[in-house]
Amino acid sequence: MSDTQANSPQEESFISHLVELRDRLLHSLIAVGVLMGILCLYPGPGEIYDILAAPLTAALPEGTKMVAIGVITPFMVPLKVTAMVAFVMALPFILYQVWSFIAPGLYAHEKRLGIPLIISSTLLFVSGMAFCYFFVFGQVFGFINSFAPKSITPAPDIEAYLSFVMTMFLAFGLTFEVPVALVVLVKLGIVTVEKLKEWRSYFIVGAFVVAAVVTPPDVVSQLALAIPMCLLYEVGIFAARFVSKPAPKETAPVDAENSVKTDADMETEMNTAEEDFRKLTGK
Repeated sequence: MSDTQANSPQEESFISHLVELRDRLLHSLIAVGVLMGILCLYPGPGEIYDILAAPLTAALPEGTKMVAIGVITPFMVPLKVTAMVAFVMALPFILYQVWSFIAPGLYAHEKRLGIPLIISSTLLFVSGMAFCYFFVFGQVFGFINSFAPKSITPAPDIEAYLSFVMTMFLAFGLTFEVPVALVVLVKLGIVTVEKLKEWRSYFIVGAFVVAAVVTPPDVVSQLALAIPMCLLYEVGIFAARFVSKPAPKETAPVDAENSVKTDADMETEMNTAEEDFRKLTGK
């Protein structure tokens, strides 16, 4: 009976955490659903997909359009794109829900990182997607189409294009989160700025390996992912200096100097006392 009473508070705490997690997830889904409904009304899934496909259609031969192989693909793919845009727009609210769930288990100085992390993470993720859309896509599609034989007419499938775009957006969005990850690691005391500087060469090699695995097999997209990753690593090291704990000051030399001065003072006092004693005794 005592074991049951002892375990009941733990079970209630675990259940309460599950209920809170469910509520946080539900709030996030509602936010995405509301934004998706608004986007479906204006500007509409078709217009949103046309904007997403603009870098590819601009690189295709004049008069060439993308194709839809599946029966319901023209309906489902624009809806998926709309859902992706709604998720990106709701990202600050989703990150806030995640932070609110884990914040009670953190210390006070760690909780102060909440709002800055949410803002910086959102801005960096969106910046990575924008860099991929406005710069990388145009370079990659132009580079790939330049190798296409003149005897064929490229007509990419819209579902394959969506899969490619989501993979690239995710890769570049997470890549641009490198400074945030480094600042958090240094703030929590897991690593130091000096260690990050020592690991710089290993990170550069890892960045090119990740770029080779994630991006298409062309030099342009691989360099477009690896080079910003290396630059953002340096930005993360610079930003981590402002949150790193200062090294303890060395006090040993000062203490030794003080001890020498104290011994000299004691010797002077002893000599003065001895002279006074001699004057009193007449010796």
